[in-house]
Amino acid sequence: MATSPDESIRPPTATQRVTLRLRLDNGYQSGPVDGAWWPQSRDLLAEAVDLVENFPHPLNRIRKLLFSRPDWDADGRAAGTRHVHTRRGSVEIGSFPSDDTHLMVITMRSGQRHRLLVIPSETPPETAARIMEEAADERNTHGPAALLELIGPDQSHIGFDSWNHH
Repeated sequence: MATSPDESIRPPTATQRVTLRLRLDNGYQSGPVDGAWWPQSRDLLAEAVDLVENFPHPLNRIRKLLFSRPDWDADGRAAGTRHVHTRRGSVEIGSFPSDDTHLMVITMRSGQRHRLLVIPSETPPETAARIMEEAADERNTHGPAALLELIGPDQSHIGFDSWNHH
């Protein structure tokens, strides 16, 4: 069955999920990231639902998700999807115009944004724990590429401001 880019798609129900693996800083947004998220797979739709439904924000209302394409599998289910349906309602999703940001930018209904480093799901637990701890430290000055020990320019500042105005 073909879907149009504006149609929303529900991901399959995951059977063996663990608690949302997320670390947030103190909320002052002083560094290049506000925390880290270690998704359980590279399935964008399943992980987006998990993030939205389990996000520990006082209001628990996410309005938009902006993702980096290389962090996720490029399968037919996610291609062109503009919304994901969750128990908390429909959430708009989009991607950075520039890749390799390794971020998930969450925009809350209040307008507040959280820039989360996306740790690859296949990362060993000890390594992921260390990276999450560093990313959630309000004294952290490292961008996503440095935190993941990747080579290349940090592009975490590119793209989400223009997307946020849609």
